[in-house]
Order: sequence, then C-alpha cells, then structure tokens
Amino acid sequence: MSTSHAHPGHTPAAHHSPSPFRQPRAVWAVAFACVISFMGIGLVDPILPALATQLDAGHTQVELLFTSYLVVTAVAMLITGWVSSRIGAKRTLVAGLVIIVVFAALAGAAGGIGGIVGFRAGWGLGNALFIATSLAVIVGSASGGFGGAIVLYETALGVGIATGPLLGGLLGTISWRGPFFGVSVLMLVALVATVVFVDRTPTPDTPSRLSEPLAALKHRNLRTTSLVGLLYNWGFFTLLGYAPFLMNLSALRLGAVFFAWGILVALFAVFGAVRLKDRFGTARTLYASLICVAVILAVIAAFSGTVWVVIAAVVASGAFVGLNNTLVTTAVMSISPVLRNVASATYGFVRFIGGGLAPFAAGLLAESVGVTVPFLIAAVVVLVGAWLLSTVHRALEDADAEAERPGPSRERADAEAAVRQVPAVAEGAILAGDALRGDRR
Repeated sequence: MSTSHAHPGHTPAAHHSPSPFRQPRAVWAVAFACVISFMGIGLVDPILPALATQLDAGHTQVELLFTSYLVVTAVAMLITGWVSSRIGAKRTLVAGLVIIVVFAALAGAAGGIGGIVGFRAGWGLGNALFIATSLAVIVGSASGGFGGAIVLYETALGVGIATGPLLGGLLGTISWRGPFFGVSVLMLVALVATVVFVDRTPTPDTPSRLSEPLAALKHRNLRTTSLVGLLYNWGFFTLLGYAPFLMNLSALRLGAVFFAWGILVALFAVFGAVRLKDRFGTARTLYASLICVAVILAVIAAFSGTVWVVIAAVVASGAFVGLNNTLVTTAVMSISPVLRNVASATYGFVRFIGGGLAPFAAGLLAESVGVTVPFLIAAVVVLVGAWLLSTVHRALEDADAEAERPGPSRERADAEAAVRQVPAVAEGAILAGDALRGDRR
C-alpha cells in the first residue's frame, strides 16, 4: 500500500463546496488549458489520411506522429517530478504550455512529414510537463474546495477527450495544418491566463531524485501493473492510430466517428469505471474489459474491409478504453508500495512507451504483411495483459477490501494526497473523486 504526506486532521468534507464551478480565475485558466491538452491525442486522428495523401507519405511515416509524441512524453515523465521540485509547479506548468504553443505552431508550418513528426516530439515534452503538474495546480488554487476542484478537472478531462477529434475534423476540412495552428492559438490564450491568474507555487522541502521512477520498478506489483498498462496501450493505440486508414472517410466524418468514441471514453472513464469497480472489483472488471478490447481488435482484423463494421467497433471500443484507462491506473496506484507521485512517473513512462511504439509497428506490419496482422497481434498482446494482471489478483482484491471499509481510509487518503503531488496522472482525479465520495458514504 502506498504512503502519502496528507496533512493530519484533513477531511475531504471540510473542503467541500456546494458548487464545484465556483472557482477563482486561476482554476478556470488551468482547466481550460487541460481541455485543450486532453484534445491532443485524438486531435490528429481525423487528418491522418489527409497527411498521407497530401504530403505523399506512407502510413508508417504518418504513424510516427503518435510515436514521437508519446515516446517523448514517456521519457519526460521520468523528469517532471525532478523539474517541478526545483522550480515549482507553476513554472513547470508554464514551461509546458510555452513548449506546446511553439511546437504546435511549428508543426502547422512544417513543409513535410519529417518536420511534423519532429515538432510533435517537442509537443510531447510540453504535454508531459503540463499534464504532470496541472492537477496539483488546480487543487492548490481552488477556493471552491477539494471536491469542486476534482469535479472540474474530471469535466475538463471528459470534454477534452470527446471534443479533440471533432475539433480536428472541423479544422482538418480547411487544411491539415488547421488542428496544429488551432491548438497553438488556444494554448496561447491558456498560457496568458495562467501567467496572469495563477499564483506562484512553492517548491517542496525535499527535492525529487531523478532515479526514483526507474528505481521503483524493482517492486513487483508496480512493475507488473505498469506492464499491464503497456500491453493494453499497445492495443489501444494500434486501434487509435491505424483504424482511420480503414474507414475511407473525410476528415470531418472521421472526426464525428472519434467524437462518438470520445464521448464513450469520457463517460466510462469518469462514471462507469467507478460504478463497475464498486460492484465487481478492480480485477474482475479489468479482466472483462481487456477481453472485450481484444475481441474488438480481432473483429477489426476479420472485417478490415467492411467500413461500417470498423466504425461500429471503434465507437464501441470507447467504453472499454474508458474503463481500462481508469482501472489500470487504479490497479497501479492501489498496490504500489511507493509514493503515488513516483508511481505516476513510473507508470506514465512504461505505458506511453507501449502506446508510442504500437502505431509505428502497426504501420510497418500493415505495409509488409497486410492490415489484419497488426490488429491480430494487438488482440493477443491485450490478452497477455489480462493474464499478467491475474498474477497480482490477490493484491488487488485486498486493496479493494481496504478501500471499502467504512469511514476515512488510508487508501482514500493516499488518493487525495496524490493529486497535490507532482507528477500526477490524469486518471488520478477520478480516483480522488471516488475517494471523496467514499468518505461521504
């Protein structure tokens, strides 16, 4: 079980506000930036085919937009705590926003696929710095209470995931450059608001060490659940990165498909995961959800030439992607024996490596042996993840039992303390929200 630095005597109810949306301008500034940031991954989906056609690029080259972004994000997760502990969360947040503004604009101005891929890598660095600190800054700046800040962050997460593909499709109808310039402009607005409204944040008394995230992999439970995240993300990003090429749709219609997908991701990540976990437990819900993702990938492989089947499968996958995003994070955090900010860095590094390599591998396999192969491989990889999860089944059951005990628990205290630390993963807000509701029961 992880430990935390929660303040003695802290009770979530003492900070509860009747309206989660009565917050200072600083919170709204960062929440707006969160919405735009969470758009970042799904934003490029609708324009992938257009990039391949208009820039005369192969599918494998276009898939590098995911690979460069996610691999750099993964590596950067290892240093976010170290950076923030020395310059403060606000400066780290601002640095991330500046990098996103610059590199998103450079990607829009690029003349070829190589330039876009390179600039997406820089964008990934900025995204890591921003995401790792945004949750802590929102919670620290909130005057509407801890609970209100968490609800607002959950809302930003859902809105960003759902609307990213739609914005990408709308701007992509104008030009493939549109989504990149659009993000740059919106993030510039968020940057100015953050600089003006967010107060300077202090640095912690004890700076983080660079070695902490990788050293934490010596712990079996953290290593195992992080690898489950890697294997699941391999399947997830195979679908997200290569399925657009199977649909033969315009940018706007692709945006609509992934908008429907994003709505399901958001709903099941924020609401469905918590309810199913409470009813069936973390492990059992994850087994079922991972198997469903594997089945969907197999269906896409079997019917890759039937557009309506691919569309239906992609949209349906959103429900299970949402469940997995939240519940794999739950599994990692609930049984890791290290501080949650360290576990967040370790898990972010491992899972995004899988997410980054999968689209590139899918492109190579599709071009060399056919489009069905990457989806079949992804299905098998996700099933291996479900099997690997079973090796820590008892630990997950024990963590669920501890969290369900009446009254405030150490597990819930850890979840709430984690959102005040850097780095934090986005799903940490959902876990903290569930913890807060649990303490009120």
